[in-house]
Amino acid sequence: MSSQEVVVLNVGGMRFVTRASTLQQFPESRLARMLNDDDWELKLVNGEFFVDRDGALFSYIMDFLRTLQVSLPTDFSDYQRLQREAEFYGLYPLANLLSQEHLLKPRQEILEVRFSLQEMQAFFRIFGSCSTTIEALAEQITVFTGQKSGQGWNSPSPSQKPLVPLPLERPSHHDMVFLCGIEYSAGDQSVARYVSIKPDNRKLINGTNVLGLLLDTLLKDGFRLISTRTVVNEEKVECYTFERVKRAAGLTIRVNQTPESSGVAQARRSQVQKGK
Repeated sequence: MSSQEVVVLNVGGMRFVTRASTLQQFPESRLARMLNDDDWELKLVNGEFFVDRDGALFSYIMDFLRTLQVSLPTDFSDYQRLQREAEFYGLYPLANLLSQEHLLKPRQEILEVRFSLQEMQAFFRIFGSCSTTIEALAEQITVFTGQKSGQGWNSPSPSQKPLVPLPLERPSHHDMVFLCGIEYSAGDQSVARYVSIKPDNRKLINGTNVLGLLLDTLLKDGFRLISTRTVVNEEKVECYTFERVKRAAGLTIRVNQTPESSGVAQARRSQVQKGK
């Protein structure tokens, strides 16, 4: 059969239309052998190949053959059944991947924001279960410092002197610390710390405003607020806990053609994050 010919499959009552070349991705598989009339169980009936298997699960098989990538819904749970289907079709690279469920299952990510307001200063600390999320937030958040005259949150912006960006404090890969507000020195001179969170371009000095923008940023990034609590020790600390379901990174199959083998498949992790 020509690789460009259209093939119709009826799998458990569900019809699938594809090219022969798609089914020939893995030459040793039963689907590839079927096209050569080399499989006694998968035969052509009335112009369609009838397969007495689960049609819903076969849709994932087809997606894999078309993309050479495993892409499953976040609520998917039938790993063993899909692995069994992959084994039936002789797609052992896919079956091997499905046997390693931890590579494919979505992970729950937890993030906690701690906020403390003391007179004219606000202190922030963000803890995260995923270091890459902390890295991404660190790239979005910038603290600027400058001299300021006058008092109160709503005093005018500093004079024409440019604000100086400050690096965020990073106690570990999983948390970061920063503060904003006014720290008074001699006389009426003070040091002001402003916070900017991308893509918002404002420089905020009021800690409550910064907290509101930070929480809104996390909600827009797919997190959801699951709890709030207040810790009272020497100072009052408000704690906001968020969670986000994070899809596993996509897995692709690379097929190495060698003289000794018509197709040796290896799995590699895709650099593209799926469904973030």
